[in-house]
Amino acid sequence: MVISSSAQRLARVLITGVSVVYSLIGLLYFMGGPATGLLAAAVMVAVVSTHYVNMRAALRGGRPPLFPATLPLQAVVTYAGDHLLPSGWSSIAAPLLAGTLLVFVALRWAVPLVVLMMVYEGANMWIAPGLAVVTLFYVITIPITGSMIYVLVRLVRVAADLEEARAELADAAVLKERLRISRDLHDGLGRSLTAIALKGDLAARLMDRDPASARGEVGELVHVAREAAQDVRQVARGYRAMSLTGETDRAAALLESSGVSCQAHLADVRLSRRAEEALAWGVREAVTNVLRHSRATTCTITTSLREGLVRLEVADDGVAGEPCEPGGGLTGLAERASQAGGTCSAVPTDGGGFLLTMEVPA
Repeated sequence: MVISSSAQRLARVLITGVSVVYSLIGLLYFMGGPATGLLAAAVMVAVVSTHYVNMRAALRGGRPPLFPATLPLQAVVTYAGDHLLPSGWSSIAAPLLAGTLLVFVALRWAVPLVVLMMVYEGANMWIAPGLAVVTLFYVITIPITGSMIYVLVRLVRVAADLEEARAELADAAVLKERLRISRDLHDGLGRSLTAIALKGDLAARLMDRDPASARGEVGELVHVAREAAQDVRQVARGYRAMSLTGETDRAAALLESSGVSCQAHLADVRLSRRAEEALAWGVREAVTNVLRHSRATTCTITTSLREGLVRLEVADDGVAGEPCEPGGGLTGLAERASQAGGTCSAVPTDGGGFLLTMEVPA
């Protein structure tokens, strides 16, 4: 994750820089003697170490080992120096502790604790009115530094969440594209492959008794095969412009050549591109399944307009099979109809056969 890693490095550098600056302030205790300076350095190392352990885990979106013991441990090393060193040692380490509290403790508890720390430092450092500015400076650094650390950690976590969301969206887009290709191949090539099989069988039967007709069927087979190749190229490019009239004409021709009488009655309605493509797919899938799965002798394709909805009906008198394959064609058509704002269903008719119905807004 490039963005979150960059934000994490920036936050780590800034937090480390603040810790180093406060550590350098602690080195002033060497002015009181080597022993005092070494004690101050040891205490400061303990403060920075516990703060580093807590912040390292926070920037990774987790909690440090032995949590929550690491919080009181940092508090102990922060305020222990007040009993070992002179001149308000905790005022140097308290800002780091404030950041840890704001990050790991709920704000409704962390904010009062930070305010309490400010009150304590103000009372602890107040020596004379002339030092009021110095006292105010150290008191103010507690919420400012603590808030900066909190914001940096939140920045890193938000950046990481955004990267995770982006990766999930990318995966979803890939899955959606795969489903589109699968659906288009199923819906588009199904009719073509069925037509090729039918034309091939018919040409084989006519080869001996009617070579001329057989050659005609082979020619149509080649034409359908070329259409199938074009369909594959369009699927790969993601472009599937379809015409309801053109698809109905092709379907009728294919049904008639297969021995199924077909009648088509299309209403004179101006359709949106999405609606026309959805209905064209409905015609293609329904006719494909008539040829594949039924023993139909007649098929009708009709459209009508009512209350702003265009209704497509493809009915056949077949006595076996299904008009759409469950989980395949019908599912794909239902998705296409839904994307166009409509519905799709396929049910047996009372007199035998099947009826596919699709309704979409005009």
